[in-house]
Amino acid sequence: MTICDGEHASVCRGCHGGCAARVTVADGRVMRVRPGLGSPFNLGQMCVKGLSIPAMLSHPDRLTVPLKRVGERGSGRFAPVSWDEALGDIAARLDGFRRETGPESVALGQGTGRPHYFHVIRFANTFGTPNWYEPGLANCFIPRITVSNLTYGGFVAGDYYGDTPPRTILFWGHNPLVSGPDGELSFPVKRALAAGAFGIAVDPRRSETAKRCGLWLPIRPGTDAGLALAMIRAIIEEGWYDRDFVEQQTTGFEELRAAVDPYTPAWAEAVTGVPAAAMLEAARRYALDRPSILDWGVSLEQNPNSLQTVRAVAILRGLTGNLDVPGGDVFGHDLLGAYPVLRQELPAEALIRRIGAQQFKLLGGFRAFMPSAHIPGLFAAMRTGDPYRVRALLLFGNNPLATVADSRAVLESLNALDLLVVTDHFLTPTAALADYVLPGAMWPEIDGVIELPLVAPRGVCAHRKLVQTGQCRQIEHILNDLAARLGLAGADEPLESIFDARLRPAGVTFAELAEQGMVLAAPAYRRYLEKGFRTPSRKVELFSKPLARLGYDPLPSYREPPESPVATPEVARAFPLILTTGARRREFFHSEGRQIAFLRARRPEPLVELGPATAAQCGVADGDWARVSSPRGSIRMRVRVTPDIMEGVASIDHGWWFPERGAGDFGALESNANVLTNAGPPYDPAFGSYQLRGLLCAVEKE
Repeated sequence: MTICDGEHASVCRGCHGGCAARVTVADGRVMRVRPGLGSPFNLGQMCVKGLSIPAMLSHPDRLTVPLKRVGERGSGRFAPVSWDEALGDIAARLDGFRRETGPESVALGQGTGRPHYFHVIRFANTFGTPNWYEPGLANCFIPRITVSNLTYGGFVAGDYYGDTPPRTILFWGHNPLVSGPDGELSFPVKRALAAGAFGIAVDPRRSETAKRCGLWLPIRPGTDAGLALAMIRAIIEEGWYDRDFVEQQTTGFEELRAAVDPYTPAWAEAVTGVPAAAMLEAARRYALDRPSILDWGVSLEQNPNSLQTVRAVAILRGLTGNLDVPGGDVFGHDLLGAYPVLRQELPAEALIRRIGAQQFKLLGGFRAFMPSAHIPGLFAAMRTGDPYRVRALLLFGNNPLATVADSRAVLESLNALDLLVVTDHFLTPTAALADYVLPGAMWPEIDGVIELPLVAPRGVCAHRKLVQTGQCRQIEHILNDLAARLGLAGADEPLESIFDARLRPAGVTFAELAEQGMVLAAPAYRRYLEKGFRTPSRKVELFSKPLARLGYDPLPSYREPPESPVATPEVARAFPLILTTGARRREFFHSEGRQIAFLRARRPEPLVELGPATAAQCGVADGDWARVSSPRGSIRMRVRVTPDIMEGVASIDHGWWFPERGAGDFGALESNANVLTNAGPPYDPAFGSYQLRGLLCAVEKE
């Protein structure tokens, strides 16, 4: 395609959203990005991350040529090399590992929700390694997808786009006015609340979304399953459930009723900190003031009871009949075919060597949505050789030193590798450790297709490559080049052919879709009346027989977080506060964006948020620098004192590093939330999820 100056329609991929955008190109450079018009997903608006793309593309620190390490690992000393030299050496070394210690000794990792997501899996399968990872597979999104498939046969998303507006929106561990993930973007949510929907927020923080809600339920981090089970009990015992729907469209109601009987409102208040009256009001409104949307977030999955926490929350939709109805939570449309990840190329014997697969069946086993390796086990194999040594790691848009739990163990693991290759936009703390750093293309520099919302699509969009910066390359093309050098299947299949094949259900080619911008499916509701739900019983499975067959509890239950004031009171004496991590900020996408001057000016420093009484107890004031400590280490954060957080809780920003200091001194562990987190057991028995919230910490003035 010839790249032309002018204004072009595109889709922003600066996060895993998907805002329609208008991109102005002049002299081969992106000069301006503005919101595109006509998309129901962003309603002619964009966040500041998308607007910042011209500054990112042309930033002086942008990676624009392949680099080879010439100094000690971590020194940040690199020399430019050609693509041919870099990929030739990488391919030769990968081939050597494959022959010497087996393909499973090579692992791949990637960041969340990126356009190249499935192509990384495709390369792993054809190379023969079962060991690939993405942080969300155990601790973000995949448990919600898997549980939705098990419970009602498909993933659902809020119907913010139809003619019937929601009357109630229950935001559970989710702040969509800031994060806007997976095409479920902030702007329709904001419109629904402005139009009169009653918002309920379950969150230890009174987030930007919670501030627009009529009811805020500040909850002790890590106890969400307790609140959900108590709400289920109340909805059943008070008769607030949809009797017709439950009788005709569900199975396991009586078993569920018996299972939740112990979870009384008084019990839930003592466990979660949510007043019983507020819990009952939330349950009543969600169940009776319909249609209702349950807008859930990542915090549900970041604990060792991930499966049953998500199950308990998911069941609320089935009890109240808020499934596939106008203004409720609805299934998507079959607009895209499956990505050809060439799973058949992965040898059967490789499956049993996938790290964690035998233990965590919904993460790495045959019933997994996207079978992958267990991250703690994978990094442990790099540094310990148990169950075998992982010698090489190829990373694509992932900065695990900042974004994976237990940063000190991650650093030790990366330093133990024989080969580390990082493809990214900037030299990150992880990239500074690499043997090769490859310059990846940003979204105006690539071709792509995206479904919106992700996994439950209403629409599908395409965008074309608009500019070329230096020698930056689209990651799919980098992978194909490596695959060709290694003689792997599918290496010569053009990317546009893959897009065309996926778009057949939508009735368009990639070129046609890129020209017209978007295909939207007509709204469709209550499709289960014709064919039932896509479950073995064809009904919503409140009692899950597939889970029972896998050896997991078919009914949801509560487990106290393994590190908490209740479970570990001796630890709580030294670390009396409850830690929650991962608060989202509009300016940054995880660890990205801190090089950009106007983004950094809006959010210059890493924050720990404390309530007024908690701050006084810790002897800190607003604006102080403080030391935040856990049993695993300590970090430095700026204090923000606010009434908009549950007392006794400390909320810290994640993903912090300091690119302005230069390579070799990025402060990767100085203010990194994951210095405090724990990647160790106990793990969720199905997904291998581990505790990232509800941990214990202390705060003291520095």
